[in-house]
Amino acid sequence: MDQPRIYRSLARRKNMVSFRVAVKETDLFVHASKPLETVTRELILQQRGYIESYIEQHPDFLTTLHPFSVDGPSPKIVRDMAVAGRKAGVGPMAAVAGAIAEHVGSALLAHTDETIVENGGDVFLKLNGPFTVGIFAGESPLSLRVGLHIEGRGRPMAVCTSSGTIGHSLSLGKADAVCVVSGSCALADAAATAVGNRLKAASDIPAAIEFGKKIPDVDGLVVIMGDRIGMWGDLEVVPLREKRG
Repeated sequence: MDQPRIYRSLARRKNMVSFRVAVKETDLFVHASKPLETVTRELILQQRGYIESYIEQHPDFLTTLHPFSVDGPSPKIVRDMAVAGRKAGVGPMAAVAGAIAEHVGSALLAHTDETIVENGGDVFLKLNGPFTVGIFAGESPLSLRVGLHIEGRGRPMAVCTSSGTIGHSLSLGKADAVCVVSGSCALADAAATAVGNRLKAASDIPAAIEFGKKIPDVDGLVVIMGDRIGMWGDLEVVPLREKRG
C-alpha cells in the first residue's frame, strides 16, 4: 500500500495554488500560479505514452539495471532517461520519475511563470525567489529536520531524493535519503539512485559521496542514514523549525 506523503502537506508558497494529478503510477503534486489540472493530466498522458510506446518496441528499456543505448529516432524523454542512466551508471528507468516531473514541469511553464512539480520525492522547479526544500528521510531522526535552501533565480532546476528504506523505487542500498541537486531532473533522479545503491552502512557515506561527486552535472548532494549526514557541493543545508507528521 502507498505510504502517506506527509511531506506534501509541508509544501506551501504564497501566490501559488496546489493540486494533485494521478495517472496510473504517476502521482504529481503541482504548485502553479493557477489551477492547471487538465493541462497537467494531458501532459502526463503524453509523456507516459512516449515511454510506454518505446518500451513496447524495446522491452529491455524497462528491465535493465545497466546503462541503455538509444539508437535511432526516439522521444526526447526517452533519450533524456537513457543519457541520465549512462552518466550515473544505472538503468534508464532509474530516471523515470524525475524525467516525467521535468517534462511536465517544463511544458507547464507555457501557462505559469513559476512551478513546482513533485513526483514521488523528485522535484522539478522554476521559481523566481529563494526557497527551502525539506528532506524526508523516513524514520531517521533527521527526517524533515533539515532542508536545502536554494536561491531560485528564475532557472529550472531539480532536487531528487532516493531511499532504500521508504517508498517503492528499487534501491540496492539502505540509505534513509540521498538527495541530489542538478539542473536536470532526470539526471538528479538517476544519480540519487546510483549513490544510494552504494550505501549499506553509515561507514559507506564518504565513499558514496566521492562517487556522486564524479557524476557529470551533479551540483550537490546530501546523504542521510540514521542520525548520520554527509553532504557535498553547491548547496546550503539548513535546520527546519519543526518536524511535523
